[in-house]
Parts: sequence; structure tokens; C-alpha cells
Amino acid sequence: MRVLLIASSAREHAIADALSRSPQKPEIIAVCTTKNPGLKRLSSALHVGNILDFPWVTDIAKKAKIDLAIVGPDDPIGNGLADLLEAEGIPTMAPKKSLARIESSKSFARDLLRKYIPKSVPQFRVFTSYEPKSLNTFIVQDLKGAYVVKYDALRGGKGVKVSGEHLASVEEGMQYAKECIEECGRVVVEEKLIGVEFSLLSFVSGTQVVDMPAVQDHKRAFVGDTGPNTGGMGTYTDTNHSLPFLSEKDLEQAKEMNRLTAQALLKECGEPFHGILYGGYIAVKDGIRVIEFNARFGDPEALNILPLLSSDFVTICQAITTGELTEDLVRFGKKATVCKYITPESYPVSKDQKGQPVTFPTVPENARLYFGDITEDEQGTLLLGGSRTAGIVGIADTLAEAERIAQNLCERAKGPVRFRADIGTDALIRKRIETMRALRR
Repeated sequence: MRVLLIASSAREHAIADALSRSPQKPEIIAVCTTKNPGLKRLSSALHVGNILDFPWVTDIAKKAKIDLAIVGPDDPIGNGLADLLEAEGIPTMAPKKSLARIESSKSFARDLLRKYIPKSVPQFRVFTSYEPKSLNTFIVQDLKGAYVVKYDALRGGKGVKVSGEHLASVEEGMQYAKECIEECGRVVVEEKLIGVEFSLLSFVSGTQVVDMPAVQDHKRAFVGDTGPNTGGMGTYTDTNHSLPFLSEKDLEQAKEMNRLTAQALLKECGEPFHGILYGGYIAVKDGIRVIEFNARFGDPEALNILPLLSSDFVTICQAITTGELTEDLVRFGKKATVCKYITPESYPVSKDQKGQPVTFPTVPENARLYFGDITEDEQGTLLLGGSRTAGIVGIADTLAEAERIAQNLCERAKGPVRFRADIGTDALIRKRIETMRALRR
């Protein structure tokens, strides 16, 4: 069994770790943007280069006689790598380009949901040309000045700007919408929703959908949900695979929306989705709404979910590609996890610490360390990149204990680094619970 893993971050280190636990003992051939130390240790071959150079990637796959390909990052998925690999006869655990539009085009996703699951989406409009009067009227009158502007194409998770957080005025929002239209030909402007966000990821093969534990991400850079947006500073899951602020009905609604979306993609695109469907949701006053969908594992979400997977990840991936996915193939441990990301001190504003050394403590069995933007020199010294360095995950029978484990390990990381100490804490979780109570009182 030879598995090709397309990689760019700690997410793929977590995927490789899950693959390595398979009884099938697959040989991992990694194709990565950098020489990730975690992937280097888990793979039999590590090829470093441009993962959007599809002829190069395909050539590696053919020469290595790959049995299964897993594409981790959004860019190669959105640009159609799965189409090319499957054309070479390589089963690929990632959706084809047409289906990946659920992530790569915000307007496609919103139009699809409005057509098939209208109650899942907020009020929105897609603009394909800059019309100042019409845009202003929609923001001021229809949305009452509470709005979100979404870059239509992939932008590394940083294409969304929200009024009152990133946009201080209607004029700023209109200017950003204009930039989006000039760059990618269209923009989505929609209602700003008030509530608490969470993620629900599912393994999907056509219309067969098997859910993973629900996760909450923390995008803002600093303690107390302040500062600029990031790729994600940390995440947590609970022992019951739900989250403390969600009702049973909330989670069931999200699960149903993932199922309906898989069905809608099959109807709209005429072919089945094979891969990970990642629903970004917000619990609001009267239920659940979709913020966005992604077509791959989240980062950090994968760092919480995959250590809990107790069944054979290789078998699951194979079943996704062959259309034989069933509920009984997927089992998760009833544990809580808390992930806190170690980053350079200046992240995400600058890359001042790039190239400086960093060290980590020995990681016990009830924790995981997944490497992201970090390299290793010939002497074995770990060196910082410019982005998120490593995810540290605590695993325990309670959220409080999982948070304590992660916090303790993060405090012992040495170098010009930082992390968000409040992620997974009782105080921050209580704030989420109180927000939902106030909304639904």
C-alpha cells in the first residue's frame, strides 16, 4: 500500500500520523511545500516543491506506483489535482474541481444552498460588476449596515471581512467589494449573523455522509478573541462529540445540512463528492446557518479529530474513493481535545522571527505535537517559519484536563514564540454558553 500525501501544513502531519497507525502499514510518499520535520519522519520519501505544479506531482505519483492519493490543502483541490490523478487511474481522497467549488467559489456555494437548502443561508447578493448605488442600497437598507464581504475565490482563509470588525464603515466595505470584483470578477455581500461559530466535518462518498466530532476554532490572533484573523489559533472538541454551547437540535441540524449539501452537489454537478466536507456553521437565535463550506480537513480541526480516530484511516479513505463508505468503518474515542497553536511572536503581522530556533518539550502519550511552518537544519535544530509553527494537542477524559495538558506543554516551548492561553479554558467556554443563552432567552 503506497499513499501519496499532498501537504502544506500541520494538518498533513496529523493525516500522516493517522495513516501510520493503520494496520495496513502504508508507505507514505509526501509531496510538500517545505521539508516538514513531522512528514520527514513518517514518510519513506519527501518531495519538496510547488504543489500546484501538477505535472510534477503527477509524475511522482506515476513513478511511485501510488495506490491511493490524499490531497490536504485547498489550493490543489480547488485547482483540480484530483481530476488529473484520477485520470491516471489513481484513487484520490479529494473532490474533483467542479465539486470543490463548494469551497473555491463563495458565490457557487451560496447559490447552491439557496436553491437546495434555502433556510441555511443568510440574506445575500452576488455582484459581478461594481455598482456603487445598488451596493450601497443593499448594505444600508436591506442589511441595515450589518454586513459581510466575501472574496469569491480561495484566499487562504483570509478573504472574508466583517463590518464592525475588519470594516469600520460602509465606504470601507464598498471599497473592499470593488477590489474583490476587480481581482476575481465577483463578490458576495451578505447579512452579518450574530451567534457562536463551530465546525462539523464529515467523511463523504456521494450521498453517504459519516460525521466527525464537532469542533470550535478560534480565528483571532490574541487572547479574548481580539486582533487580526489568522488561519486558526486553536480548537477544542468535547467528550460527547458535541460542544457545550450547542443543543442536541443544533447539532442534528448541522448534520442534516452536511447530508443535504452532499446530495445537492451530486444533483448540481452530476458526479459524487469523494472526500471531506467541512461545514462552517453559526448557532443563531433561531437555529443554525451556514457560514461557508470547505472541501478538505480544517487546520487546526484535523489536529483535534484525527488523534481520536480509533478505526483504520486507510480503510476509510479507500471506502470514500470506491463508494463503499459506511458508519461502522468510522469510530472515534470519547475523549476531549484542546489544540493550541504555537506561532512566532510577530504572527500574523510580520515574519520577524523567521529562521530563529525553537524547542519543544517531550510529548507524553496523552498529547500530540504536529509541525506546521517549521524546518530542521542539518544539526537537527528546529527553525521558525513565518506562519503557524506547531499545534500542541492535549487529550483527556474532560475538557479541563485536556486544556491543562496543552497549556503545560505550550508554556514549555522555548524561543521567540507565543500562543493563546485562553483556548479551551472554562472561562472562554462559559462566555460562549452565555452568548447563546442570551440570544435564545
